[in-house]
Amino acid sequence: MVPNILIVDDEADFIELLKFRLAGLGCGFLVANDGVHALTQAREAKPALILLDILLPDLDGLSVCEILKRQPVTKKIPVIFMSALNGNVTRRMVSTQAEDFFTKPLDLNRLEARIAELLHLPVGGKVGA
Repeated sequence: MVPNILIVDDEADFIELLKFRLAGLGCGFLVANDGVHALTQAREAKPALILLDILLPDLDGLSVCEILKRQPVTKKIPVIFMSALNGNVTRRMVSTQAEDFFTKPLDLNRLEARIAELLHLPVGGKVGA
């Protein structure tokens, strides 16, 4: 079964870049452009991992993560934050139980390796490769 990654960001071009760059992992992709839609997608689709921007139009990513980690159906889904914010949010990020934090612009090689690690995928390889 192909794992799905939920990408949550309000910039369509950035989402397309991530999908293109991470295609080599062999994962499927789901997309949400705001926090409320992210919560719905996570509950309904139960993705294998969530890439979550912090600055979102309605409900910020930190709040989304806190909600996800409190709900039995989504609490075990790994979350990786992506943000242009610097390390000032680290303390609150730790309290949300997110697995990692990447500052934009992203180091895409490092991000791909971290996703592969969390999903137990071969680095640079596809599922079942």
